[in-house]
Amino acid sequence: MTLPPGKSLQPWFQTVGDVGPVIDWSTLFEKDQPVEIDIGSGRGLFLLTAALQHPDRNFAGLEIDFTEGRRAAERLLKRSLPNARVIGGDANRVLAEMIPPASVDSAHVYFPDPWWKTRHHKRRIFNPAFTQLLARVVKPGGFVHHWTDVADYFQMVRGLMDVHPEFLTCTPPAERDASNDMDYQTSFERKKRKLGFPIYRALWQRR
Repeated sequence: MTLPPGKSLQPWFQTVGDVGPVIDWSTLFEKDQPVEIDIGSGRGLFLLTAALQHPDRNFAGLEIDFTEGRRAAERLLKRSLPNARVIGGDANRVLAEMIPPASVDSAHVYFPDPWWKTRHHKRRIFNPAFTQLLARVVKPGGFVHHWTDVADYFQMVRGLMDVHPEFLTCTPPAERDASNDMDYQTSFERKKRKLGFPIYRALWQRR
């Protein structure tokens, strides 16, 4: 779907300036219902499918790349989904300053950029400060979902989250066969599984 020139993507795509300084979930979405966030939502396959499958839940994607975020929002607009939105901006800022504490039922972090070179590891989204931000926004009993195709990244994340005092390590979902070309958690999962790469999955519950 390509929007005509000047066509607004609101409310499906909004920047941090549009929704700040503090996000009011009941204003962002049409219905006041449980909220899940997708950190690094990319082109929005997870947002789209999750929102369609769970109309009783709201899904907010956080995406720093506005081009990708707008592509995701176009998919949501095409279905006029009332329970999915994309927020363009730095996820760390949104988690630290804009999301009310303990207001998120689940946080999803799928296939984050591994920043391969050692000197770039400091740019990885997962670090001790990020785990504290997850603990800040996820409500007690809520969940953090993480998938990646990069084994060393997965072990690094497990090393942070498995020992975090605010999270309990849970059994992750098993891999299942896709029933169609859109039946994947994300577009990146589809790409990697078709190439034969293993996918590593982890799940934690907020104590």
